[in-house]
Amino acid sequence: MKKSRSLKLLAIAAALGLSAATLFATHSFADDHSFGRFHFLPDTIVLSRSVYVGTASTVTIGETLPLGCAGGPNGSTNVNVPTTTTGQTTSVTVTCGVATDNGEFPNLRDSHNVWNNANSDGSFGVTSPIFLDDLTDDGWLIGSLAIPSNQIVTSFSSKSELALNRSVDGKSLTFMAYQGGPGCGGYADSPTAPNLLDVSASNTPGVCDPTNPVITTYQSGSIVPAAYYRAVAEVDADGDLTVTDGNAYSGDNGRAAKKGANGLYYMVGNDNSGNLSKKQISITPDGIDLVSATGAELLVPGQTPPVPPNVAMIGRLEFGSDKPGKDTNFRGLTIFNNTVYISKGSGSNGVNTVYQVGAAGSLPTGDATTLAGVPITILPGFPNTAASTSTAFPFGLWFADANTLYVCDEGDGALVTPPVNGNVADAQSLATAGLQKWSLVNGTWTMLYVIQNGLNIGVPYGVPNYPTSLNPATGGCRNITGRHNPDGTVTIFAITSTISTNGDQGADPNKLVKVTDLVSATSLPTSGGNKYTAPWLDHFVTIRSARAGEVFRGVALAPTDRGDYGGNNFGSR
Repeated sequence: MKKSRSLKLLAIAAALGLSAATLFATHSFADDHSFGRFHFLPDTIVLSRSVYVGTASTVTIGETLPLGCAGGPNGSTNVNVPTTTTGQTTSVTVTCGVATDNGEFPNLRDSHNVWNNANSDGSFGVTSPIFLDDLTDDGWLIGSLAIPSNQIVTSFSSKSELALNRSVDGKSLTFMAYQGGPGCGGYADSPTAPNLLDVSASNTPGVCDPTNPVITTYQSGSIVPAAYYRAVAEVDADGDLTVTDGNAYSGDNGRAAKKGANGLYYMVGNDNSGNLSKKQISITPDGIDLVSATGAELLVPGQTPPVPPNVAMIGRLEFGSDKPGKDTNFRGLTIFNNTVYISKGSGSNGVNTVYQVGAAGSLPTGDATTLAGVPITILPGFPNTAASTSTAFPFGLWFADANTLYVCDEGDGALVTPPVNGNVADAQSLATAGLQKWSLVNGTWTMLYVIQNGLNIGVPYGVPNYPTSLNPATGGCRNITGRHNPDGTVTIFAITSTISTNGDQGADPNKLVKVTDLVSATSLPTSGGNKYTAPWLDHFVTIRSARAGEVFRGVALAPTDRGDYGGNNFGSR
């Protein structure tokens, strides 16, 4: 399998007049640049990543965080928010933090760590540039596409961002990030650039929450309110970029977007970093707007950003007495057989599990009112109780076929200290984190096994030019994609999650790994073996490791001008 795909790439190199050495560039290649006309090669994989470009001056020790928060350093202020009853308001307390460290990334020269600021500012983040790397199956770099940072950026430490999805027709990739829009209150467009603070918790221009502590994202002579669209970026096989702005996910982040066979974008994310209470959400227009612009969403490519009540949220979920809008804190997304599937794996509300959106075989469409009535249902056999918020952490989803679903579980992120026999993962992560294989039997999904071998969950690893005190350990996996092999196996590529002492684990250097599994297997290979046992089955190998100041986020099959190889969805994530 590996040999035949490498031969294909060598043939492509010959056709383009490239040497093998040029095609299979070493890992020391200048990853952050692309030379000449860019084009993704067929039969390759694409990695989304980001690089921290902040300096000490990005954050000033002692300044108020978030920037512009009215209460000042570690202070607070009260905001009167209008209610649905004419002439009445409700008071909300908005608290602020303070910068406890400067903007330096953890390094070997001194003890500064920009992510220490997350301990004081729950909204803390720093924007950074986005790169899409075209790789061979073994992780060798073919080329790197730098996404213009004046058009769209990511938040470096936001681990749930920048999932990468290939469209159902196979011709493009999509991801979600931030583009500046008019600041709340009618101010000028906010800047789109690296090194802005707390953008991932900012308001969107069309859903302005007055209780959100993030007022602005940059220092200027006066406080200028800022707001950012949660935008869908689409990149075709030639590296051409289009951006569609949206107003969903105000106060938090969009996680993933995928273009369906109908040409529409399906998205998942979370919103509301403001301070409205559970009761206040339901009695204020601002709260009602927030709970109607989160979770699963639909966006039309190229449309003007919808504003409430026309933000196209798909379905509604509220379990028991949970805070409205938080049971739809979705992260993973795929489309298989014209059906949308999503996952929830974080937060203390709701049910951490895998969901189907709408009826099987039918992509949800329509206006906001129609979409609100679309059912979101838990797949039979997957966790279905509130207890799942401490036992299940599903992220990426990939269907091998209609009866076989692979689910990445990132683990609970808990750090065990002191380590137990050198391992910092807790019992929950050691039991269920990694790549889960589920099988549909008589209408019910059953987990067959968890592939962990080679991930070394809980075992800290070193990173060059990075403090050993912050050495991360793999905690599980996040986003995934896969492809079928001729011998009945599949190869799955995954982005790892981490466990560490860092102020924000989302900033840890992580890994791109791959594993091969026999689709028909119902149990892991044993040392006794059978005819299918091979040393390369169900054993993860690392094919690329992030450097200090770099994070990996999403992985997908490369887009191609010739489309989705006959129209199947096997490579859909």
